[in-house]
Amino acid sequence: MDVNAFVEGFGVVLQPSNLLFCLIGVLIGMFIGVLPGLGPAATIAILLPVTYTIEDPVTVVIMLAGIYYGAQYGGTITSVLLRLPGEASSVVTVFDGFALAKKGKAGTALGIAAIGSFTGATVSIILMSLIAPLIAGWALGFGPPEYAALALLGVLLVATVGNGNALKALITAAVGLLLATLGRDSFTGTERFTFDSLQLADGLNFVVIAMGLFGVAEILHNLEQRAGKAQPPAVVGNVWPNKAELKQSSGAIGRGSVIGFVLGVLPGGGAVLASLVAYAAEKRRAKDPSRFGRGAIEGVAAPETANNAAATSSFIPLLTLGIPANASIAMLYAALLIAGVRVGPSLVEDNPDIFWGVINSMYIGNLFLLLLSIPLVGIFVRLLRVRPAILAPLTALITVLGVYTLNNSVFDIFVMMFFGVVGYLMKKTGFEPGPLVLAFVLGALVEDNFRRSMLIFGGDPLGFFTRPISATLLVVFVIVAVLPLVKLVLDRRTAALAHDNSKREDVTL
Repeated sequence: MDVNAFVEGFGVVLQPSNLLFCLIGVLIGMFIGVLPGLGPAATIAILLPVTYTIEDPVTVVIMLAGIYYGAQYGGTITSVLLRLPGEASSVVTVFDGFALAKKGKAGTALGIAAIGSFTGATVSIILMSLIAPLIAGWALGFGPPEYAALALLGVLLVATVGNGNALKALITAAVGLLLATLGRDSFTGTERFTFDSLQLADGLNFVVIAMGLFGVAEILHNLEQRAGKAQPPAVVGNVWPNKAELKQSSGAIGRGSVIGFVLGVLPGGGAVLASLVAYAAEKRRAKDPSRFGRGAIEGVAAPETANNAAATSSFIPLLTLGIPANASIAMLYAALLIAGVRVGPSLVEDNPDIFWGVINSMYIGNLFLLLLSIPLVGIFVRLLRVRPAILAPLTALITVLGVYTLNNSVFDIFVMMFFGVVGYLMKKTGFEPGPLVLAFVLGALVEDNFRRSMLIFGGDPLGFFTRPISATLLVVFVIVAVLPLVKLVLDRRTAALAHDNSKREDVTL
C-alpha cells in the first residue's frame, strides 16, 4: 500500500464539497433503505442523470457509494419495527429483530445493528485498504485472455452464488448476454438484431435498462406489495444495548465481519448472501438454536454486520478489476463510465485520487452512519407513514426526466417503460433482474476480450490454457459449473438408495 497516496486520499475526502456529498449520500441511502421496495440500485440508477451536473467524478462516486452502504442500515429499521425489510439484505434481520421489538426491545435491536454495521464496515474497509492495491498490482498483468475468463466466471457466479433459483438466474443471465450483442459489431461494423432500427444501431443503453428494471419495476412492485398493508411501527425505547448484550453479540459481530468481507468480493454474492450465511453460521454454532427467530440478539448482530461488510468489500472487484460484483455496484460502474473514468487495474496508478478518495470516504461515511442512525429513528418512523401513492408518482416523474436527459430521446423512455414492465413481471414470476443487468455489463467484456484472444491465439481456444491465470480461472469456472450437477446426481442416487432400502424392509416385513 502506498502510504502517501493513502494519506492524500483523506485530503481528497476532507474537502468540504466531498464531505457534504458524502453526508448527502449517506442520508439518501438511509431514507431509501427505510422505504421498502426501491433499493440502492434503483436510486442510483434514477440519480445517474443528476451526476452530469457534478464536474468532479470523485464527488459523484463518493455520494453514490454513500447511498449504497447507507441503504444497508436503513433497511434494518423497517425490518425491526414493521417486519418489512426495506432492503433484501435485511430480510434475515426480520426473524429476530421483529421478535425483539415485540418484547419491547426494538431500541436494543436497532442499537446493536448500528454498532454491528459500523464495526463490520470498518473492518472491511481496513482489509480493503490493504488488499485492493495488491489485487490491482497483480491484475496489471491481465490481457484479453485473462479478462475474458474472469468476465465469464463472473457471469456464472452471478447465477450460481446468489440466493435465488439457480436455473432462473442462469436464464436471466443468458438474456442479459443476448441483449449485450444487440447493435453494431465493434469489430466488423455489422448490425446485429437491430431490425433495421436506427435507434438500436448503437445498442441498448445500460442506464436505460437499469432504470427500467430497477426504477420503474420497483415502483410498480412496491405499490402492489404495500397496498392496504399499513400498520403502526413498534415503539422504540432505549437504543443503547447493555454490557451483557454487547458481550453476547461480540462474537457474532466478529464472525459477521469476516464472512461479509469474503462473500462481498464474489460476483453475485454481496450483502444478501453474506447476511444469510452469517445468520446460518450463528444458528449452527449456538448451544440453543431454538432461540433464533424468537429474539436472539446474535440474530440481528450477525446479518447486519455481514451485510455492511459485504457492501464495502464489493468495491474491490470494481476498483481493481473493473468487474461489478452486484447490481448496485453496476450502477456505480455506470456513473464512472459517464464521468469518463476507466476502472480496472490501472486505476490505482492513473487516478489515485479516485481510488483512495472512494475507499477513504467510507471511513467518514460509516462514522456519519453511526452518529446519525440513532437520532434519526424517530424521523424514519414518521416517514414510514407516508402513502406509497404519494411517493410513487414523484419517483416515476424523476425517472422519466432522467432517462430523457441522457440522449434527449423519447425512444429511450419507451425502452425504459418496456424494461420496467419486464422487470415487474420478472419479480412476479421469481426472476431476479440482477443477473440480467450484470450479464449485460459483463457480456461486452466477454465478447470483446474473447475475440481479441482468438486473434492472439490464431483461432485456437486451447490457447487460454497456455496462460496460467486464464487457465486457473477457466478451471474454477468448470468446477463452479459442474459442482451443482454433481450434487444433484448424488442427491438423486441417495434418494434412490433410500427408496430401495425402504422397499426391501417392506418385503422383509
